[in-house]
Amino acid sequence: MAQNNHPLLCDPQTGVCGTSQSEKNTENFLHSNSKKIQIIYYTDPICSSCWGIEPQLRKLKLEYGDLFTIDYHMGGLLPDWSYNSGGISKPSDVAHHWDEVSPYYDMPIDGDIWLENPLDSSYPPSIAFKAAQLQDTDKAVVFLRELREMVFLQKKNITQWEHITEAAQNAQLDIAQLKSDYEHQAPKSFQQDLDWARKIGVRGFPTVIFLNGNQQEVVYGARPYAFFEMAILKLNPDAVKQEYHKDWKSLFGYYPSLTAREFTELSGTPRKDSEQLLNTLTQQGILTKFETKNGAIWKIK
Repeated sequence: MAQNNHPLLCDPQTGVCGTSQSEKNTENFLHSNSKKIQIIYYTDPICSSCWGIEPQLRKLKLEYGDLFTIDYHMGGLLPDWSYNSGGISKPSDVAHHWDEVSPYYDMPIDGDIWLENPLDSSYPPSIAFKAAQLQDTDKAVVFLRELREMVFLQKKNITQWEHITEAAQNAQLDIAQLKSDYEHQAPKSFQQDLDWARKIGVRGFPTVIFLNGNQQEVVYGARPYAFFEMAILKLNPDAVKQEYHKDWKSLFGYYPSLTAREFTELSGTPRKDSEQLLNTLTQQGILTKFETKNGAIWKIK
């Protein structure tokens, strides 16, 4: 794919949603004073490539989560529809693209939202995430996951406050506080994210920057798990991965919703066997399954 494509036209070969290559441009002046590795993660609620690395990030947290902190920043993938490039000029143009990248990442993505209930911008859910962060950083991550499941699987327009509220309730956030922060402090926080992204040269998503003192490693785009693990090991050669329970019950205890791809990544079970097990547990009434035309997600009852 050529550079300067529409940001929503993500390149499955590089695993990047954005307007240009940025890994060569990411400034190397960042540093961390933390005793732990600091991860700066630039993302967007509607970034399909970011949805594509959920399995890798979830595994990284289980194996090395005691060695790093992760700071989520919003990149502003879709300001509005005035940006016309790369064959994308209107929401319906995105539908087929999302359906194409879904099997590539092996993560359920239903492009029909761009035909049925399209988003005008990714800014409202991004600002809502910053509002959630102001309230509770851990709950904000849960909130972001809820938003992503809504937009990629449930075809819900997450710019609409009713869906933002539903996601916030599921993440156990204070709705009144969220709305107040959304209207007042969060837009400033979001703008700071955008300004900082420009300063450090972030132009595509996902961009995951690993920092340890003056050392820096960048994983750019949807890469296999080994890329993320190697970044940790380069910055901390003595890092030892934590063992975790890989049975289905434990995995759903760590994460209340899992796709087959995520279950495979976390359990080490072959992909076909993973889906078969999840379907069996559904038939037994232990899990619930939400199906889309491009895959499914399972939750424990």
